[in-house]
Amino acid sequence: MRLLWIASNEAGYTGPVNIPETVTLETAGTILAGVNFLRNCRLDAAIVNLPFADWTAEEILEELQRANAAVPVIIRDPHGTIADAIRLVKLGAFHYLGGGSDQQELARILEAAHKARASREETPACDGRQEQAWRQILVGASHSLRAVIETIRLISARRCTALITGETGTGKEVAARAIHMASARAAQPLVAVNCSALPESLLEAELFGHVKGAFTGAIHHRVGRFEQAHRGTLFLDEIGDMPLELQVKLLRVLQEREFQRIGSSETIRVDVRVIAASNVNLEERIHQRSFREDLYYRLNVVPLVMPPLRERLSDIPPLVHHFVEKICRQEEIPVRQVTPETIDRLCRFGWPGNVRQLENAVEMAVALSGDREILYPGDFRLPAIARMRPTAAAEGPMIAVPDDELDFEQTVGRIARSIIEQALRKTGGNKKQAAEMLRLKRTTLAAKMKSLAACA
Repeated sequence: MRLLWIASNEAGYTGPVNIPETVTLETAGTILAGVNFLRNCRLDAAIVNLPFADWTAEEILEELQRANAAVPVIIRDPHGTIADAIRLVKLGAFHYLGGGSDQQELARILEAAHKARASREETPACDGRQEQAWRQILVGASHSLRAVIETIRLISARRCTALITGETGTGKEVAARAIHMASARAAQPLVAVNCSALPESLLEAELFGHVKGAFTGAIHHRVGRFEQAHRGTLFLDEIGDMPLELQVKLLRVLQEREFQRIGSSETIRVDVRVIAASNVNLEERIHQRSFREDLYYRLNVVPLVMPPLRERLSDIPPLVHHFVEKICRQEEIPVRQVTPETIDRLCRFGWPGNVRQLENAVEMAVALSGDREILYPGDFRLPAIARMRPTAAAEGPMIAVPDDELDFEQTVGRIARSIIEQALRKTGGNKKQAAEMLRLKRTTLAAKMKSLAACA
């Protein structure tokens, strides 16, 4: 059995006491040193000897549980009370020891902790049921969404950083969650941070944490998001809004896998997979000198583009039914039915707010439907600012023929080239999928591309 003994020199302890000879012992003189042991070593239990200056028992317990929740933590306090023991055990301490415990009692407690540790061993995350779970949160079967799903399937087993781009409301956080759920880190936390929601000073503390007294108002130790996501995934949303000074620190963490809390000189190592997302063009931000080029390339190891809803219209019907079932289940009411006319109207809407706007529209429609079990077009009060997509019969001519002349072959070639380029963009350059999207044989698509390239 491997035991971590955490005791401060200031507490008056000269060394471990009553430890059975069969135990391999590791020692730490500070709480943060103990945290590093828990993160980087295979331990069966940890004993914390109170007191520690500037740390309450509750703060210590929370810190150690965040570092490794699988390791049982035993609190030892010679001056503790029964009330202290009850409170800390309720908060998750495995056991509470007074100062007078003998070796036989400690041996029994450690044996129980060892068995508890064995029962908490991590299990593989990516079995068939979990694969089904991550796939179910990506609703739809359009070509563009299938390209996203295939990318997630390929990268899920890796630790590589991913950059998810797309318009607001396209489901970037859902894609990040799917990557996490499909990975071996699924049993560990997925921690999300919105980089545009906090000012620079608070965002740094949010990411890296701080020690007590690091700045005005820092009255307690704080664990940052990187530490919370240890062995899991950190999702950085709206990364394009991160201040330049903080981008430098983020780049170092990505490269070295280590950082320091604000106000501390102690280096903390973490094992975190980072997924970033942006709804702005980061390459434009680089030209504007508001985003670091080296950070962009460090984040953009695997690019993932979430298509707007107007480019995946075939996904609207399953999305509508998915949201109706979800909302009705949350409201504990019978699932509403949606008429074909309603689906048709929703498929012809522009959806500038993408999937998020569609979900909000469904939620409003369910609320406005009252006790009716059927949703009609009138239940969806869509804003007039987003134009309806015209039906095929209402569309005007795609090309206006001038009175003098028009180069037919050149015009048709330009249209064909545009269609093929769009299909390739939507499928991430996959020619097989692009051919299926255009209802062509792969050899026919290749011949057309070769012919168009020759005429260019």
